[in-house]
Amino acid sequence: MKIRVIIPAFNEENGVGQVIEEMPKHLIEEIIVVNNNSTDNTEKVAKAAGATVLREPIPGYGRACLKGIAYIQQLSDPTDIVVFLDADHSDYPEEMESIIYPILHQQAELVIGSRALGNKEKGSMMPQQIFGNWLATRLIKLFYNITFTDLGPFRAITYQKLLQLNMQDKTYGWTVEMQVKAAKQKMKCTEVPVRYRKRIGYSKVSGTVKGTVLAGYKIITTIFRYI
Repeated sequence: MKIRVIIPAFNEENGVGQVIEEMPKHLIEEIIVVNNNSTDNTEKVAKAAGATVLREPIPGYGRACLKGIAYIQQLSDPTDIVVFLDADHSDYPEEMESIIYPILHQQAELVIGSRALGNKEKGSMMPQQIFGNWLATRLIKLFYNITFTDLGPFRAITYQKLLQLNMQDKTYGWTVEMQVKAAKQKMKCTEVPVRYRKRIGYSKVSGTVKGTVLAGYKIITTIFRYI
């Protein structure tokens, strides 16, 4: 099965190279880094590490992911699985094997890497992140009758099911949109425990009051929008 990886990246020159280097490349057809309006050397570092680099000049996590999907759609070479993860080195790229395992064995169509089920390094997630994940996943359980423990960015999905979701969110609601749409479409979803460590650099979302408030608002409204 052909696997392509999409990594949104905004000013992650210190982390993106390590993320690419630590991936199990024997499993991967292509690593796609989407430079999301970076002002540092993110693009240069990603190219040097062997990734395909796309440019999305308008800031937005969802926009960067959508750019990666659009690129895959225009390829003549088929794609079976798409993996998403962050460029800040907070995830453990070598755990991709456990992320894709349920898909390879036809146990799931969407797999979420759960930081709640795995081991988190002290200080790797801010209290507002932990609470936000707790609240969001319980609202999803209440309204969509599916159990998640995390909205973690490290995830895998079959390419055809990804297209079927018709993803739209361009900013903070991307991860939760994928999960609630998958629930509505009765996709086979599962979670696997993943480790999580302190990111390289500072978070553009949880690291600021504005980012935290906007992300929280977008996640909650997205949950209600698709009921």
